[in-house]
Amino acid sequence: MTHLTFPVFPVYTQGLLLGLGLIVAIGAQNAFVLRQGLLREHVGLIVLFCALADALLIGAGVLGMGQALGDRPALARALALAGAVFLAAYGWQALKRARHASALTAASNGVPLSRLAALAQAAAFTLLNPHVYLDTVLLVGSIGAQHPPLLRPWFIAGASSASVLWFSALGYGSRKLAPLFARPRAWQVLDSLIGAMMWLLALLLLRQALWD
Repeated sequence: MTHLTFPVFPVYTQGLLLGLGLIVAIGAQNAFVLRQGLLREHVGLIVLFCALADALLIGAGVLGMGQALGDRPALARALALAGAVFLAAYGWQALKRARHASALTAASNGVPLSRLAALAQAAAFTLLNPHVYLDTVLLVGSIGAQHPPLLRPWFIAGASSASVLWFSALGYGSRKLAPLFARPRAWQVLDSLIGAMMWLLALLLLRQALWD
């Protein structure tokens, strides 16, 4: 029963914080979800698709990278170090964004979307963005693969929970959140928190790569 002593909660929390840090940013996908939430058009379908797509990509990344790195400890260590560098750079970019005013807006052309059209646009914003594969499959996958096999599902659950929480808040809470997202100051504070969070995760990953 040694698996009961595994640090489940820290691994879940690491996945959650990493997922939130990567997903909470001004971008086309978030603007689209916000727009659909404001218009109350197919919100549940859009939120479900975006969250499920992230979960599948994260799971594929963690499990695929785990299998690929299973017998290659040197490669696993190298990817962990590369991930730490990436997170540090990502955090620095977030802190740089915090110095400049910006806001998330949801432009609307007034033409309602059909369910199929809304789903197609959600798929395009999600799957045709090359950064989604860098974030979910490579970065999240390589970090999640550093954990023992029994803990990887908890890491996947944590990272996937971030997508569920964020897209649900963005879609269903858009009416209340839109004024906040339209304020550049709010994004400056958020980017500052993201930057600090990414640096903390980078330090933890660096320690794991060098001393574990």
